Amino acid sequence: MVCQQAFPAMYNPRCRAFFLLLLQCSAVLALVSAQEPSQTDHWPTLTGKPPLVIARGGFSGLFPDSSQIAFGLARQVSLPNVHLWCDVQLTKDGFGICAQGVKLENATNIATIYKNSSRVYQVNKVPTRGWFSVDFTYEELANNVALTQGVYSRSNRFDNHGFAIISVDHLATQVQPPGLWLNIQYDAFFTQHNLSMTRFVLSVSKRVKVDYISSPELAFLTAIESGFKPTTTKLVFRFLGRNEIEPSTSQTYGSLLKNLTLVKTFASGILVPKDYIWPVDATLYLQPHTSVVADAHKAGLEVFASDFVNDIPISYNYSHDPISEYLSFVDNADFSVDGVLSDFPMTASEAIACFAHDLGRKASSQAKPLIISKYGASGDYPGCTDLAYNKAIADGAEIIDCPVQLAKDGTPFCLSSENLTESAIVPKDVGGIFSFNLAWNQIQNLKPAIANPSTEYKMFRNPKFQNAGKFVTLSDFLALSKNAKSLTGVLINIENAQGVKVADAVNEVVIKAGFDKQTSLKVMIQSSNSSILMKFKGKSNYECVYKADGSIADGPDSTIKNIKTFADSVMQLWRSTHLSSWQKLMVSSPISLIQLPDTKEIGA
Repeated sequence: MVCQQAFPAMYNPRCRAFFLLLLQCSAVLALVSAQEPSQTDHWPTLTGKPPLVIARGGFSGLFPDSSQIAFGLARQVSLPNVHLWCDVQLTKDGFGICAQGVKLENATNIATIYKNSSRVYQVNKVPTRGWFSVDFTYEELANNVALTQGVYSRSNRFDNHGFAIISVDHLATQVQPPGLWLNIQYDAFFTQHNLSMTRFVLSVSKRVKVDYISSPELAFLTAIESGFKPTTTKLVFRFLGRNEIEPSTSQTYGSLLKNLTLVKTFASGILVPKDYIWPVDATLYLQPHTSVVADAHKAGLEVFASDFVNDIPISYNYSHDPISEYLSFVDNADFSVDGVLSDFPMTASEAIACFAHDLGRKASSQAKPLIISKYGASGDYPGCTDLAYNKAIADGAEIIDCPVQLAKDGTPFCLSSENLTESAIVPKDVGGIFSFNLAWNQIQNLKPAIANPSTEYKMFRNPKFQNAGKFVTLSDFLALSKNAKSLTGVLINIENAQGVKVADAVNEVVIKAGFDKQTSLKVMIQSSNSSILMKFKGKSNYECVYKADGSIADGPDSTIKNIKTFADSVMQLWRSTHLSSWQKLMVSSPISLIQLPDTKEIGA
């Protein structure tokens, strides 16, 4: 057990149970994520091989950076050839340890353990106060100091588990990474303290296999370049901010980027912040990609991109989806980087192994769930608008949905709620403006409003298009669906006090559109009202979907059998569903199950 290896004194039942649970979860994740990307497909990387996933400090997005458990989990749930990244710091007695940053107090409890040991040192010519590895022996750090989460916006739940600082040798021999990447960020600082990072990396590379060594200091890489063969250990020049100064040349990294021929004389690749490749403007929208990857490949340099995380807002172009961000770097029409440095290596692995080269659409499985939109692509555009529905179709939805409301003149149209204040720009100081109080020509002139369910976390959806699009009638919705060749069906949701009246209007429009006779598109009628579903039950080409409140799977058999009299399938929040109960239900009374995420939990 990791806990026992790292901290024998702490090995207790609580720790054991924690890691047994972790092991169980990791095993499941490994089955999903640790797949090998296609080696036969052509990848526009420098070597033609799939991009590398480099786990910065292991799975540091969850566990304390550089802890053995973070490294171990990264290896377990990432691509088989994942490279583990170690930020190397040197101790007073010359040991190389893995620690996030030169100031140890940022990601350990050292300030509590050695309260009076802070010092002020010059770090890149800047006076800096902190606790530094150069003031402690390896034994003092490994035996007494515990790692903590260094990104304070992340959970601190694992800070009190006593994860020890480990050495580079320990990482290599105990975790046994498929690939080892050593990052040397502060060679000049350690040189000031009579500690040689050059001597250390040359020494450790004789004991363990080191695949990559990176540094933002040109002088360090040129000093060690003759000691390594590129076929064994590749050297990578790390670029910092464009306006930051490289210490050995006194040039900015932005200016050095223009001289990749020089970089090629001592390095095999470059590591750049991701915005060097895909710039983002002040409003968090992507700008056209730069030529950095093409220029580096032309110079014979691999390109690795850094700063990938799941928990910091990314460009709105990605719809808050980290997978989409990775794909823009590894699977676009113009280039692919040679690797990505991530705090969440499982997500990067998933992007490369499961989604790049359109593998997500090509994949087959024993059970293929339906992809049903929620008000169209309501995370990108205002829900139930023409833009939202077209985006949902373009994104691969198999079924698009229309929650039907009735206008004052009886026109059925699509809107998430009969209360217009939830979906359109209307005065908020009134109790509510309802669809049944306005004629359709009044409603269609309203300006739609995108839903922002996570504003308390400062997360907003696509502000540039927050009022874009037009509301559509049910008739327009069905016409749009019929013209979309990729759809397999439509879902019409009928909920509210006018349910029976709405059902009659829906039936009339569906028949007029010819959907009662066609067979190419499935028509699903959803409601939590059994009397509404009974109006459609038994009609060919209709599938009745009962929307259940809470769990019904644990109810008596009579309840379950009763549902079968008016519904063909059930839609239920996933939190309310117990798999074992539904397995029993499927056997006793065959009925399809559709599960939806809990909107309160995911903020959808």
